[in-house]
Amino acid sequence: MNAKEMIMKRNTIAKAFTIAAVSALVLGITPAANAADKGCSIASLQGTFAYTGTGFVVTPAAFAGPFAEVGTQTFDGKGATTTTFTASGNGNIFQATFTGTYTVNPDCTGTFNLFYPALGLTVPLFFVIDDNLNEFQAIETLPGAVVTRIARKQFPKGD
Repeated sequence: MNAKEMIMKRNTIAKAFTIAAVSALVLGITPAANAADKGCSIASLQGTFAYTGTGFVVTPAAFAGPFAEVGTQTFDGKGATTTTFTASGNGNIFQATFTGTYTVNPDCTGTFNLFYPALGLTVPLFFVIDDNLNEFQAIETLPGAVVTRIARKQFPKGD
C-alpha cells in the first residue's frame, strides 16, 4: 500500500469513528431532551393512585426491619396530597393517614413530603411520573429508610 492509500484509509477510519461518536452523542441526548419537553406540571399529577411500597427501615433501631405498605394516595392537582395505608413494619401491622405537599418538574420528576402528625414525622420522596400520567414510581429519601413505591391511577380516564 502506498502512502496516499494509507492516508485515505486513515481518513476513512477517522470519519467512520467521528460519525459513530456524533451518532452516539445525538442518540444519548435525544431522550433527555424529549423528557425535558414533556411539559409536566403540578396539574399533571391529580386523582387517586393505588400503590404498594416495599423495603427496609435501617434506623432508628426500634423500627429497623422489613417494611411493606398498601394504600391510596390522592393528589389535588394544586400541590396537596393525602395518603392512607396499611403497613407492616418488621411484622407489626398499623394503619395511618399522612397529608403533604408535592412539586412536579417539566421532565415529569418531582418530590413530595408526607407529614404524620402523631409522630411529628415528615417523609420525603422523589418520584417519576410515567405511563402517560397513569403511574408513578417513587423512593423515600429519608435517611435510614430504603423503601420504594409503585403507584397506578386507580380510575384512569377512558376506563
